[in-house]
Parts: sequence; structure tokens; C-alpha cells
Amino acid sequence: MRVTEHLDRADGTLFSFEIIPPARGKTVREIIEIVEQVAPLNPPFIDVTSHMAEAVYEEQPDGTIRRRVRKKRPGSLSICGIIQNRFGLDTVAHLLCAGFTREETEDACIELAYLGIHNVLAVRGDQSNYRKVLGSGRTRNIHAEDLVAQLVDLRRARYLDEISGSEPIDFCIGVGGYPETHLESPNAKTDLMFLKRKVDAGADYIVTQMFFDNAVYFDFVERCRAAGITVPIIPGLKLLDDVRHLSSLPRHFHVTLPDALVDEVMAEPGRAAEIGLRWGRRQVEELMNAGAPCLHFYVMNDARRVVEMLRGLG
Repeated sequence: MRVTEHLDRADGTLFSFEIIPPARGKTVREIIEIVEQVAPLNPPFIDVTSHMAEAVYEEQPDGTIRRRVRKKRPGSLSICGIIQNRFGLDTVAHLLCAGFTREETEDACIELAYLGIHNVLAVRGDQSNYRKVLGSGRTRNIHAEDLVAQLVDLRRARYLDEISGSEPIDFCIGVGGYPETHLESPNAKTDLMFLKRKVDAGADYIVTQMFFDNAVYFDFVERCRAAGITVPIIPGLKLLDDVRHLSSLPRHFHVTLPDALVDEVMAEPGRAAEIGLRWGRRQVEELMNAGAPCLHFYVMNDARRVVEMLRGLG
């Protein structure tokens, strides 16, 4: 089922989750355990992130430097297939512009269609130290807006090469939104303009970057509606569970932590997990009372604390 169909049919706030593939050399068992943790909560869908290749430089015994290119977290498409077909839960496969050609993206979309997966999240992806060299006849999407346009073409059975008797791939397309503005946008107005262009290109819904102040989300939704963005806007949430998150979350995700939360954790760093759980619960309750269509939790590779919190809500 499409994400938007889940939202349309819901009679209350839904809970969805986002996980990352295991590191290279690990087995899929880690993913199975995470899905087993959240499955009793009946999530409408589970997102699986995608990761581009990175360059690794290794010094050799003779003093030379060897450059190797590899993915640290492969297997996103197969993980989507395992979750959807083993657990009967819809999955959302993340598709990236960065590190992938349009031809590779089309191949991935065909594989997803074979697996019965109907939802994708189109994102540009963070830049890394590796930039794929385009071979002859290969092209790339630069922005998420371009990726959305390619996905919309597939809805119309428009492939990169003309294929006789081709069939459409009718994905539900999600895109990312940034309540606190993307780090590369000069200001909030420009950031909102870029978001509207993604929606106008054919995106069906928005899922936001994590935030820790609900007022930021409510303001973001208001600004989106004023700009003519009418698609569902799903808030993204993460629990703070370690004092180190006070520095790592702003550094890696470019989000702002409220003074009240920081002060409380700094006063009792040993109770950071308890404080983060209590803070997250207040966020969840307020968003549910405000009628948020779905709450999307960035659980990464451990969902136990989120499950504990949600079960505590009854």
C-alpha cells in the first residue's frame, strides 16, 4: 500500500520507523531483530536508508597509498524486500542522487517493482569524498527535484531508453523537508522554495528532519501551507539518549536543541536517557493532540527505547 493511502485510511496518528542497513560484513539478522521490536506496534511503513560508496585510503607496506571505493552499508533494496515479504509491512526505499547514475536509479526502481515495493523517498544525499565518474552515455540527477522528475516519468512508463510495450512503475514519492532549514540553503525562504519545487515536480508527501521543539514543526507546516504546499507533512523524531548527543546531533544533523533540554541533561548527564525519553514523550503527546498524521522515528539500529515509550502511551 502507498504511504498516502495509509495516511488517508488512518483514524488516528500512525507510527513509522526509519532504519539503516547493517555495516558491511554484518548479517541481516540485526535488521530482523529491529523489525521484530517494532512490528507489534503495527507500523504502516518502515523506511530503509541508502548509502553511496566512499573512498578509503590505505597505506601499503611499501609506503604507497592505495585508494579503494566501497559501500559501508550495502543491501538497501534487498532489505526492503525481506521486510515487506517476511513481515507484510510496507517499506520505503531511499533513492539517492549522490553516488548513483540515473541509469542505476532506473534499474533499482525496476528491482523494487519486482519486489512489490510501492514507496520511495527521493533525496539528494550528503556529499562524500567519492564522486562517481560518469561513463559514456551515463547521466546523473543533481538535485532531489531531478530525481522526483525521473520517478514521475516512470509513472508514465517513460524510461531512459525507449522500450516497446513498457509498463508504468507507479511509486508513491516522498521527499525530505527541513523545519530548521537545510544547511546549504541561504535562508528559510529559499529552502521553502526548493521544497515546493520538489512537490510541484510530483512528490506525494514530506517527511521532516528531526527536531526537538514542536513549535519549529508547527511553524514549518504553517509556512508550507502558506506557500501552497498541500501534501501531508510527517514529523521526524529522535530520542536523545546520551549526553554526547548534545554535540553529535547538532553537528551531524544540523538541528537545534532547546535550552531547557540541554540544561536538564547538563545538570544530570548520567540521566540523559531518562530525560530524553521524557522529553520525547511530551513531544509525541503534543503532536498527537495536534493531529499529526504520522510520527516518523529515526531509530537507526536500535528501536527498544522508542518502543518502550510508545507502549507507555497505551
